[in-house]
Amino acid sequence: MMHQMKKTLAHPAIVLLPLFFACAFLFSGQLIIGQTLSDTIDLYPVTVIAIHPGTDKAESLELDYQDKMAHDAGALLGHVASISSIRKGGSYGFDPVFRGFKYDQINLVLNGAQTASAACPNRMDPPSSQMAPNMIRKIEILKGPYALRYGNAFGATINFQSAPPQFSETNEGFGRFSGRYDSNGNIFRSEALAGFRTKGVNLGLYGAWSQGNDYLSGDDQLIEADFTRASFGVRLGIRMTENQLLKLSATRNMARDTDFASLPMDLRSDDTWMFSASHDIYPLSSSLKAWYTTLYGSFVDHLMDNLSKQLDPRPVNASTLASTLNFGGRTEGSWSFKQSRLYTGVDYRYEGAEGQRTREFLMGPNAGNEVVDNVWQGGLIQRAGLFAQYHIAGNSIKWIIAGRLNLNLAEITDPDPDFDDLFGETRSSQVNPALSIGATRKLTEKLSLGAWLGRVQRSGSLTERYINYFPVGVDPYEMLGNPLLEPEINNQADLTLQWQSRQTSISLDIFVAYLQNPISSLIDTSLSPRMPSSPGVRKYTNIDRALQTGFEASWTQILPLGLQHQFSMAYTYGQDLEKKDPLPEIAPFDTRFHLSGTYFSQRLKPYITFRYVIEQARISSEFGETVTPAFALVDLGLSFRFRKIVGISAGIQNLFDTLYYEHLSRSVRDAESSPIYSPGRCFFLAFNLDLM
Repeated sequence: MMHQMKKTLAHPAIVLLPLFFACAFLFSGQLIIGQTLSDTIDLYPVTVIAIHPGTDKAESLELDYQDKMAHDAGALLGHVASISSIRKGGSYGFDPVFRGFKYDQINLVLNGAQTASAACPNRMDPPSSQMAPNMIRKIEILKGPYALRYGNAFGATINFQSAPPQFSETNEGFGRFSGRYDSNGNIFRSEALAGFRTKGVNLGLYGAWSQGNDYLSGDDQLIEADFTRASFGVRLGIRMTENQLLKLSATRNMARDTDFASLPMDLRSDDTWMFSASHDIYPLSSSLKAWYTTLYGSFVDHLMDNLSKQLDPRPVNASTLASTLNFGGRTEGSWSFKQSRLYTGVDYRYEGAEGQRTREFLMGPNAGNEVVDNVWQGGLIQRAGLFAQYHIAGNSIKWIIAGRLNLNLAEITDPDPDFDDLFGETRSSQVNPALSIGATRKLTEKLSLGAWLGRVQRSGSLTERYINYFPVGVDPYEMLGNPLLEPEINNQADLTLQWQSRQTSISLDIFVAYLQNPISSLIDTSLSPRMPSSPGVRKYTNIDRALQTGFEASWTQILPLGLQHQFSMAYTYGQDLEKKDPLPEIAPFDTRFHLSGTYFSQRLKPYITFRYVIEQARISSEFGETVTPAFALVDLGLSFRFRKIVGISAGIQNLFDTLYYEHLSRSVRDAESSPIYSPGRCFFLAFNLDLM
C-alpha cells in the first residue's frame, strides 16, 4: 500500500511543491515560535494546557507526569470544558469537537505545522491520536477563525507544542520514567525519556506503552475496550551557531487489536511514522528578528476488520486496508518595529489517501464471492497558503490583523467507475481567502475587553469529497463524497472579558458563528448502499445556512490555607437555519470545579474534582440522535513527591460509580438503545522518577 502511495506522488497534479520550495529558498530562514508566541497568547482568545506545572500563567490548566502516559493525546483535551470528543470505542480514538466544530473544521497541528491524516475512513486514528503526549510540553487551543498563521483555522487551531531543546555547558545525561495502573479495565501505562546534552547538542529518546482490557460501566456492564498502544521517538537539537538552531525528530506510533464497539469493524493494526526538520535563525537585522522554517512528513498504514466481531449470523467477512500520506512545510519571518510586529510567510500541505475494503460473502446468493470496494479512490488535496499577521501595540488598545490566501487543488487518481459516472467532474480548484481583526483594551488595571471578527472559507476534506459508500457518519448510513461541494464559510465574532489580579483570574468568551454553505449530508434515496445491513446512503452536500453560538467562562482563585480552585463552564447552541432543526453532535452545557491544595513545600497535593453535564435534549432526529441524560461525576486524588525526584499518585475516578455516557459517544452498532457507557469507578496508582 505504501508503495502505491509513493507512486501517487509522481502525479503531474503536484504543481505547487516546486513553487513552495522556491519561495522557501528565497526567504531562507526561520522564526522561533517560543520567542514570539507569547505576544499572540496575550491577545488571542486562547486556552493553554500546560504539561509542565508552574510554567504558564494562572489561566493555564496544569497537568502532571500522568498525562504524559496518556495513550491518546485527544484524551488530554477532555480537561477543557469547551472540548468534547466523538468516541466510537471505549478507550481509543478520541476525536475532538470544539464549539460544535469537528474533523477538518479544526486545524490540528504539531509545533505549528505538522499533522497526520486519518487513514481509517471511520477515523479510528484521528490526527490527535498521533500526537505523542510524552513528547509534548503544552497544548494551545486558539479559539475561532483568527489565528491564521498555522493554517486555515475555520473553527479553531489546536497546536501541540514540543519543549525546545535545552543545552548545558557541561556534558550531562537526563531522563525520567513513569508508570501507572488503573483497576477498571486492568490498564497498564508507562513512559520514559533518556538523553544527554552538551553545549551544542541535545539528544532525547522517548518511549511509551499502554495496554488495557474491557472495562465496567457504572452498572457493571462490560464495555468492549481492549487496546494496545506504543509510541517511540527521537528528538535531536543542534546549536549550529550562537543564533542558529537545527531540530530533527522522528516518531513511530503503533496500535494493535483495539475494540470499536460502535463500528462494524475493529482496529487490527495502525502504524504511523512522523518526521520533521526545522531550522531557526535570529536575529537577522535590526527589524527582521527571526526566521523559522520546517519540513515534515507523516505516513499512516491502517488495517481494520470484523473478524473478532460476535456476529450471529455472520453474513460477510470484511477488512479494510488503507494508508495516508501527509507532507509539506512552512517558512515564516518575524519583523519587529517600534510599536508593532509583523509575521508573514508561506506554507504547503499535500494530503493523499488510498484504501480498499474486501468483502467475502458467507451467506445469501453471493456466498463464496469476494468483492473489493475502492474506499478512498486515491484522493488527494494540495493546499498552498500565503499568510500575514500584524500586531499593533497602541497606548490603550492592542490590535491584531491577520490574513491568509489558500489555493486548494483536489482530485482522485483512482476513481470508482460508478462514482465517476455519477459526478462526471471530480477535480476542483478553489481559492479560499481568510481575514480577521481583533483588539483588546485595558479598561482598568485589572479588567480588559477584547473583540474579534473573522471570515474564513474552507474547502471540503478528503472524506467529504471522495469517500465511496462507507458508514463514517453519526448514523449507520453509508456516506458518499461529493467533489462538487462549494467551500463553507464561517463569519464569526468573539467578545472576551478578563479580570486578572495576583489572586484571581476571571474570563468570559461569548461567540457567534454564522455559517454559509455549511457542509452536511442528506439521505439520497436514488442511491443503493453497498452493504445489505446499511439503511441507505447519505451524500455530502452544502446546506444553506447555520448558526453556532455560545460561551465559555472560567474562574481561578488562590484561597487561604494552601488551597486553589478552578471553575469553568461551556455551552454551544447549534441550529440549521434552513430546516429550523438543531445541528447534530453538539455537546451539552458542561461545568467543572477543581479544588486542590499544596502543602509541605509543594510536595503534597490533594485534589477533588466535580463535573456536572446537563441533559442534551436539543438533538437532530434526522441524524438519529437521542436525548442524553444529565450526569454528575466526582474524582479525587493525592500526590506526593520525595526529594524532588520520586513522585507517587493515587486516586479514585468516578467515585460514586455513576452510570453515564457522553452525548458525542456513538451507539453500539445494531443496538440503538445501548450507547457506549463511560467507565465506572476506577482506582489508580502511579509513580514517577524524574532526573531532568
